[in-house]
Amino acid sequence: MQSRIYLSAPHMSGNENKYINEAIRSNWIAPLGPNVDLFEKELSEKIGVKAAVAVSSGTAAIHLALLLLNVNKGDKVFCSTLTFVASANPILYQGAEPVFIDSEPDTWNMSPQALKRAFVDAEKEGELPKAVIVVNLYGQSAKMDDILSICDSYGVPIIEDAAESLGAMYKGKPSGTFGKFGVYSFNGNKIITTSGGGMLVSNDVEALNYARFLATQSRDPAPYYQHSQIGYNYRMSNLLAGVGRAQLEVLEERVAAKRKIHSIYYKELGNLPGISFMPELKGSISNRWLTTISIEEKEFGQTVNELLEKLAIENIEARPVWKPLHLQPLFKFSRFYSHDDRDIASELFENGLCIPSGTGMLEKEQYRVIECIKKLVEISV
Repeated sequence: MQSRIYLSAPHMSGNENKYINEAIRSNWIAPLGPNVDLFEKELSEKIGVKAAVAVSSGTAAIHLALLLLNVNKGDKVFCSTLTFVASANPILYQGAEPVFIDSEPDTWNMSPQALKRAFVDAEKEGELPKAVIVVNLYGQSAKMDDILSICDSYGVPIIEDAAESLGAMYKGKPSGTFGKFGVYSFNGNKIITTSGGGMLVSNDVEALNYARFLATQSRDPAPYYQHSQIGYNYRMSNLLAGVGRAQLEVLEERVAAKRKIHSIYYKELGNLPGISFMPELKGSISNRWLTTISIEEKEFGQTVNELLEKLAIENIEARPVWKPLHLQPLFKFSRFYSHDDRDIASELFENGLCIPSGTGMLEKEQYRVIECIKKLVEISV
């Protein structure tokens, strides 16, 4: 059995121990501490926003954003459908109702066309959403100009779920900085990691100060433990923030490495019958967190599931594109707006595949993946 090639394994910079050891030496090992403060400062400066709050996960950051926007029971929230369930679960935490918006072909992200139809219907029904959660899938920004224009015309704020797109750019501006609030994830498979963690960012400093209060159990300013409202245990550990600081130092290197991995795949596989790649929108720079392909079965000669099985036999980890949330049993009663007469997200799920893209992957390992896929095409022809 050959060594396993993972989809996107954590990749340490080599400098993490410097910050971890300092936390241990100073005994700052509990949540909060100097690394947390500096991680927030360094990330907010890197992306050009006024403030950031380090939390336990990207999911926690989305939940806090919904709380800050006063999303409550019975409210509606529009959300991208082609995403991980963590984008929408916090809507349910608040007892609100998700309405799912289809993808479009140019970015695989939220369709402005479908979003506009959802708003038209919501206005007719007299119930606009409290927020719109836009996801930047696999490191590619959505069509933020179009989406912002629609949301601004209705006075509805955007939560930009940039969990997968830290380091990406849209028209010269960092992904995650277009909405009222932006969200990043530092899960183990992300472009930089803190093992587990996330960040909520915004130019609304007052709102983020309140987010810190909510995320630290809503403890009142009193000489004893007093709580006047529901709070959450959402703050990041000082140890993990130290890992994040070291990872943030190499963000640009990681983006360059991800993009190089993608370019090699594109060069080697782009001309094979039945294979196409997730597009990069003109005027944007994807961080190419995961290289993602779409397979036309008739031309390629294999289904996505068959390709997955054969990669698995070769000890290569791959993964289907996210199953759209409107197809999930959890959301079977939720409303969904398609791009047009096609359900683009479902088509992408049926035909899409994420292939190994870890920045710690050796070039010879990447060529193992490439040769395996080429071999399958040769067998099919």
